[in-house]
Amino acid sequence: MRTDPFAPEDLARDDFLGGAVRLWQPKKGYRAGADPVLLSATVPAVQGDAVLELGCGGGAALACLGARVPGIEATGVEMQPAYADLAQRNLDDNGISGTIHCADLMALPTAVKSRRFDHVLANPPYFEDLRAVAPTAPDRAVARSGALPLAKWVSVASKRLAPGGMATFIQRIDRLPELMSAFHDTLGALELWLIQPRTTRPARLFLLRGRKGARAAFISHPPLVLHRGEKHEKDGDSYTEAVSKVLRSAHPLPFPSQRRS
Repeated sequence: MRTDPFAPEDLARDDFLGGAVRLWQPKKGYRAGADPVLLSATVPAVQGDAVLELGCGGGAALACLGARVPGIEATGVEMQPAYADLAQRNLDDNGISGTIHCADLMALPTAVKSRRFDHVLANPPYFEDLRAVAPTAPDRAVARSGALPLAKWVSVASKRLAPGGMATFIQRIDRLPELMSAFHDTLGALELWLIQPRTTRPARLFLLRGRKGARAAFISHPPLVLHRGEKHEKDGDSYTEAVSKVLRSAHPLPFPSQRRS
C-alpha cells in the first residue's frame, strides 16, 4: 500500500496514444502498460456520458478514454492514496474533467454511491493472493494481487450502473470462469473477447462486458490478436495494424459487430 506521495524525482512522464496523453508514472512500482489502453478503447462512451473506473491506479485508462472521447464525465476510485493523487494529477494535466476518490471499493464515498453511471470499467488485480508471487515493490503487489474476489468488483460495478449501462472488464484468462459467473449473476447481454499474443499462441487475457437489465444471448467474439506473425522474430514493434492504431493514437477498438440470434 503506497500512502506517501511520490517525490518528483521518483516520477517519469510517459507518452501514451502517440503523445496525445502524457502520464506521470513511478519509475519503480506499478506502471501502466497496454492493458488499460486496450480496455479504455473498447468502451463505447460518447460525449456527456458518466464513466466510473474501479481501481483506477494512476489514471491511465480514464485519461486515454477522455482523450479519445472529449466531454465524458470521468470518476475514478483508487485505494492507494499516492496513486489516487497521481491519477487526479494525470487527469488535470491532460485537460480531462474528472474526480478521483481515494477509497476502498467496499466503502465507496457518498459522492460515488449516490450516482449512476453509463459505463463502469475495471482492470482488477490479475492474481489472487493465494496464487500470487509478490513483486518487490509493495504498491505494485497491491496492483497485481488482491484479496477482494472478482464477484465483489462486479457487484459494485452493477450497483453503480444506470439501467442499460455497460460494465467492461479486462482480466487474465485463468480467471475467466470466476468473472463469467459474477457477470452472469448481475448483468446481461454478455460479450467475451479473448486476447491472443499471436495467432499461434493461446489467449492470455480477455475482455468481458455486460449491460444492466439486458437479456440478450451471450456472444463469444473471434479473438483479438495483438502481434503479427506466428512468433517473435526480431526486435521492434510487431503489433497488428488495428492494435497499433489503438496504442499509438486515440483510435477506438470497438467490440466486433455480430448480430444476436
